[in-house]
Amino acid sequence: MKKILIITYYWPPSGGAGVQRWVKFVKYLPVLGIEPFVLTVHPDFATYPQIDSSLEKDIPLTVKIFYAKSFELYSLYKKVSSNKEVPYGGFANTKKVNLKEKIIRFIRGNFIIPDPRKGWNKYAIAKAKELIQTYQIETVITTSPPHSTQLIGLNLKKTLNIKWIADLRDPWNDIYYFKQFYPTKIATQIHKEMEKKVLKKSDRIITVSEELKKLFAKKTKGVFDKIEVISNGFDTDDFQNIESNTDPELLYISYVGTISKEYNISGLIRAVSELPEKIKTRLKIRFIGRIPFEITDQFSQAGLIELIEITGYVPHSKAIEYLFSSDLLLLVIPDVKNNEGILTGKLFEYLASRKPILFIGPENGDAAKIIRETNSGLIFGYKSHKKMSEGIIHFYDQKQTSAIQKNSDLSYLDYSRENLTKKLIAALT
Repeated sequence: MKKILIITYYWPPSGGAGVQRWVKFVKYLPVLGIEPFVLTVHPDFATYPQIDSSLEKDIPLTVKIFYAKSFELYSLYKKVSSNKEVPYGGFANTKKVNLKEKIIRFIRGNFIIPDPRKGWNKYAIAKAKELIQTYQIETVITTSPPHSTQLIGLNLKKTLNIKWIADLRDPWNDIYYFKQFYPTKIATQIHKEMEKKVLKKSDRIITVSEELKKLFAKKTKGVFDKIEVISNGFDTDDFQNIESNTDPELLYISYVGTISKEYNISGLIRAVSELPEKIKTRLKIRFIGRIPFEITDQFSQAGLIELIEITGYVPHSKAIEYLFSSDLLLLVIPDVKNNEGILTGKLFEYLASRKPILFIGPENGDAAKIIRETNSGLIFGYKSHKKMSEGIIHFYDQKQTSAIQKNSDLSYLDYSRENLTKKLIAALT
């Protein structure tokens, strides 16, 4: 079997979409003739923003997992910041942005480049070299964020000349919250140079959407043809034997995952405000994950605070159960520059649930394109509040007369984790 070494900071017991992406690849690689080895940070030294140990069940017992310690700068952050949690998701869990927090962010953005988890790199590089020599591994995959992980691949390519594939799940300095670190021109340029080196020196590049491929290809000449798009997806095993159990008295609209203030839901709030009272009193908008004060405040100011439910972060398996107890699934893309390429992992699990999707975001973006191709929901621009109201009324009326129709289009199966792993294997050759 061909051997590959996957280097990833995020791995169970950490939770989140980035963890699921590579846990699922590792689950299916051995079945398809590839032997994966995994190198990750030791949990005793890691700073995870989310914990989800339930993901460990998907890791085959035969897969060898190795750990490297780390010097975690985020441990210092928690000591000095007013916000005692590790920030994530565009600072979605940040409660206070006072002067002290701004100073901490400035230090993070200008003196800790590319990110605070780079304290893992020297230990990971040493361990990776040991594993490559011991097991005669010829191919290494580094996945980010954190983008400091790509510098591990850059080092291994330079010193060992192994085949190196860089998996870039998110933009680098184009990520929508990059400016919240108050980077100077010098710091921004350093980030750009690091990114350019990774793009140039890697043998292949993987990213999650067509628009991100275009974005990375613009960074430096000659890399477009070596960029492969392998999106996130869903695992059919996760959706077996789950009953659709919706409340007959209420219409539930659910959002699963992290949401921050850049997620523009002002149109949705206005749409809900304009609904007939008989519908409004039987509507619930459920957020399964963290939600910042700015968004709850919008609901409060509109007099709709009683319509929302917030569960907080839940394990992946529980999140899937929530999908099946919902009538409609809300998908919002951040209202930021270059958002056409944002292809959030939750979209594919929404597709697998076969529940109707209410999409709010760029109507010409990659996510909207997939929703159209799979006939899986309604697409709205950020300000299309009238059409949103009409859409909600349509599904409310449908639920009153019969069950809301399940999507019958089977093209969503293209995004199964097994099919996506086959694309990954093709990229390895």
